[in-house]
Amino acid sequence: MLIHRIFSENPILRGVIRLKASNTAMLDSQLIVGCFQSHAAALVLYARQWMSTGEAEDAVHDVFVRLIALERAPDDPRAWLFRAVRNEAISKSRSFWRRKRRESDVSRDRREWFEHRVDDLIDAHAAQDALTNLSQEQREVVVLRIWAEMGFQEIADLVGASVSTVFERYKTALTLMKSQLQRSDHARR
Repeated sequence: MLIHRIFSENPILRGVIRLKASNTAMLDSQLIVGCFQSHAAALVLYARQWMSTGEAEDAVHDVFVRLIALERAPDDPRAWLFRAVRNEAISKSRSFWRRKRRESDVSRDRREWFEHRVDDLIDAHAAQDALTNLSQEQREVVVLRIWAEMGFQEIADLVGASVSTVFERYKTALTLMKSQLQRSDHARR
């Protein structure tokens, strides 16, 4: 089937053909193929005003899925496509910024990782700073090793790395944290 070949070879439309074969309301495949060949690149470019290339391709993909599901063709398919892509791009962009704002608010209001106690041997804020300055991979290994009390083999299985890589991340992380904690201790004195 021509439409299947075009859709499966194009990253924007890959997976669209998974619609049920019994869907009799599916639009004429020639109309969809023609619309895609004529307008897909321009639609992606248009959506890029609000989002990245990958997100724009996803928005165009979603619109073509909706086009396929329509019971009858729009009166002006080109206008319908651009309007639908515009709405999809704006909607996804707003969702992205709402999510970013919510994540920022939550991270700003989050509690400290460590509770400060008078008898602590190290400053809780300095320990948190040292931990947050590590790379994501190093921080993950340290948290799993110290607070989850996992062995290196367990951590390696969890993160999908070799035991030697996990050990090296852990050793490097502890060295970096020690150095930073010593600097902060000297600065406090």
